[in-house]
Amino acid sequence: MNREQVKEIYSRYSSVYDTFFAHFFIPRIRMGLKRSGIRSGDRVIEVGVGTGISLPHYPENCSVVGIDLTRKMLEQARLKSTRHGLDNVHLVEMDAENITFPDDTFDHAVAAFVITVVPNPERMVAEMKRVTKKGGDILIFNHFCSKSGFVSWVERLFSPLCEKWGWRSDISVDLLSNHCNLPIRENFKLNRLDPWSIIIAKNNK
Repeated sequence: MNREQVKEIYSRYSSVYDTFFAHFFIPRIRMGLKRSGIRSGDRVIEVGVGTGISLPHYPENCSVVGIDLTRKMLEQARLKSTRHGLDNVHLVEMDAENITFPDDTFDHAVAAFVITVVPNPERMVAEMKRVTKKGGDILIFNHFCSKSGFVSWVERLFSPLCEKWGWRSDISVDLLSNHCNLPIRENFKLNRLDPWSIIIAKNNK
């Protein structure tokens, strides 16, 4: 997928995204945020904020900057922010692979169900590390390719089809530790059979 394809697909999803995904994603977001090092007063960037389903679940009084490539998804996030009275949230149309904020702007970074959506996940993680202070938490929610040989083969086989729906199914969690040099502090799930992982890593710069 390239940037324009991502924008086109998620523009179509924008009005129905919460209906299909919020029920699944919110419990995992709550769990991850609760176990992370994000506290009141911290400054957080969420890349690929989408429709903003995570925004009401951040700790009170932390400042959240949400960025997204797709304007129609951000429109939904702005409606949600207004509805919940989230004065601590600032939303910006921006490419997660080319973040325009200076180095060390944020205490922590979050990417919720987006690493398999962007064209270049390594670039996105590098940008998250750059704009986050050393030692800050980098919190990633996503489905990752199974380590089981047969399941992994199936996921990789169907990845081109999944891309037509807006995501890849062939990215392994090893991409974070091996290719992105991101030390994983915790890797856990909502339950044993959960297809989605919650990753908490320390920004080692």
